[in-house]
Amino acid sequence: MKPITSRNAFWLLLIVACVTLLPFLGLADFHTKGEPREAVVAYSMLDSGDWVLPRNNGGEIPYKPPFFHWTVAVASVLTGGTVSEFSSRLPSAVALIAMTVLGFLFYRRRKGVEVALLASFVTLTAFELHRGGANCRVDMVLTALTVSALYLFYRYYERGLKGVPWLAILLMSCATLTKGPVGSLIPCLAFGVFLLLRGVNFFKAFILLAGCGLASFILPLCWYYAAWLQGGQEFLDLVMEENFGRMTNTMSYDSCVNPWHYNFLTLAGGYVPWILLVLLSLFSLGKIRRGLTGRGVQEDSPSLRSGTRQPEARLSGFGGRLSDGWRRLTAWIREADPVDLFSAVCIFVIFLFYCFPQSKRSVYLMPIYPFIAYFLARYMVYLVEVKSKAVKVYGTVLAVLSILLTAIFLMVKYGMVPTTIFHGRHAAQNIAMMESLASLKGLAALPACVPPFLGTAWFFYLYYRRRYTAGYLYAICALTFGLYFALDGSYQPRVLDAKSQQPVAMEIDAIAPASSGTIYEFIEEGELAAGDPVHFFELNFYLGDRIENFLKSKPSEGYLLITDTDAANYLPRFEQDGYRFTHLYDSTRPVLRRTARLYRFTRE
Repeated sequence: MKPITSRNAFWLLLIVACVTLLPFLGLADFHTKGEPREAVVAYSMLDSGDWVLPRNNGGEIPYKPPFFHWTVAVASVLTGGTVSEFSSRLPSAVALIAMTVLGFLFYRRRKGVEVALLASFVTLTAFELHRGGANCRVDMVLTALTVSALYLFYRYYERGLKGVPWLAILLMSCATLTKGPVGSLIPCLAFGVFLLLRGVNFFKAFILLAGCGLASFILPLCWYYAAWLQGGQEFLDLVMEENFGRMTNTMSYDSCVNPWHYNFLTLAGGYVPWILLVLLSLFSLGKIRRGLTGRGVQEDSPSLRSGTRQPEARLSGFGGRLSDGWRRLTAWIREADPVDLFSAVCIFVIFLFYCFPQSKRSVYLMPIYPFIAYFLARYMVYLVEVKSKAVKVYGTVLAVLSILLTAIFLMVKYGMVPTTIFHGRHAAQNIAMMESLASLKGLAALPACVPPFLGTAWFFYLYYRRRYTAGYLYAICALTFGLYFALDGSYQPRVLDAKSQQPVAMEIDAIAPASSGTIYEFIEEGELAAGDPVHFFELNFYLGDRIENFLKSKPSEGYLLITDTDAANYLPRFEQDGYRFTHLYDSTRPVLRRTARLYRFTRE
């Protein structure tokens, strides 16, 4: 197979990234609290003109700095002037595409086109990154800024640490304005450890990175000061809670508390489907090792390269084994390729950093994914070089899944899957998802045709191309992109729209339009929560940020949105305060896992 040129690889990567991400961003409605919670901040920025600390969701100040919301607002202006599902997810998609392309350029120059292109394809198709790139959340933008700053820091190292890495500092400033000081701390920490391992004097490295870190805080401090002038003590308390309290495990409430092993599990899950290739290859490593050792090319020692094995020095006891391992590690660090060492340090430092806080989420680890993708790409090339059967087996598994996915869809579409298989409290929602999927047809079904075509093509390729080449790896990447293409373009929007609360919002708006009065909310969980209160986030977004807080406002008339459970518990108490309620509506879909009710009220 003729090697792909650098220019062609760049354009291929850019086209594939854009085609597999951008067309499908607006197909699915919001169906979780996280996306509309961030989108409504941008909505309130455009609506109120307050780009510093806009109030939303009934008077709440944003929990994150505004850089991501600024990008959503700008994207919304450029795509029609209103915040939509597409415009609110566009910054995350652009961030993933930009990070992937920069990663390709970074590794292409230092490790060649093939490894760089494969690493970029793996980055795009790792489940956690792909999901983050299609969501309206701050994490993908933070990840792209962090990783890009690290790439620029390495270029700074190659230039002999001369001058000032202004672009890296600017990116860290934007990262800090995206999610707080962690946006500057992580790049400086990872790069600092790398410098120490490369023999740079500790005080020189410390002063250098302390200066970069402080410089990156200049722009964020301007915003923090302006936000403090508006939010006062409430803003300061939130900043301390979300940044220092989260990192020091002193938050006033539990937020994403998970055990120490959570990061290992979520990293393995986030690298679906590529983790399957790694697991399959483990079964053949022993055979590969024996074969390579027999040819004298696996180990680095001269005795193995010459085909003869010298007697090994045996170190007695645990202390001997430990000292031997330490010597091997320090020797590897001294002699390691700087790109390999830099990538490994970024993985280790960032992973370890997020092991200490009690608050752990899968998205926190996303900055290490591109660096893992680099090592995985090299491992894939190695598997082809040693003719590992795991490559063909893994590709065949993906091909079978591609065809099987289509077969299951056809069974659902033509009523071959009975609704009686669903039981329990989620049965109604699962049935609605299946019925929504069965209604898929026309142009919306075209992406679903891609996986079976690629799956069938794989078997022809397997038959006619028996010799191991890099073509197998690109074919595997094509199968992976095909699966995402069908999921994002056909299946997922239909399934997730069955969970969306947009129809509920439209029904409420028909009963209580903006001209007829204000809608207020009461949620017991939100009123009693120590932090991170619960709101009707999805309904509020689709109603145009019209929902106010009932207890804080103490209105004399309007509409009350409340769950059936809270209505049974609290309406009698409100009636004792002089309120009179007229029931108007019950939601047709679950809201906060309950039925939402709308009442018209007046106060005597």
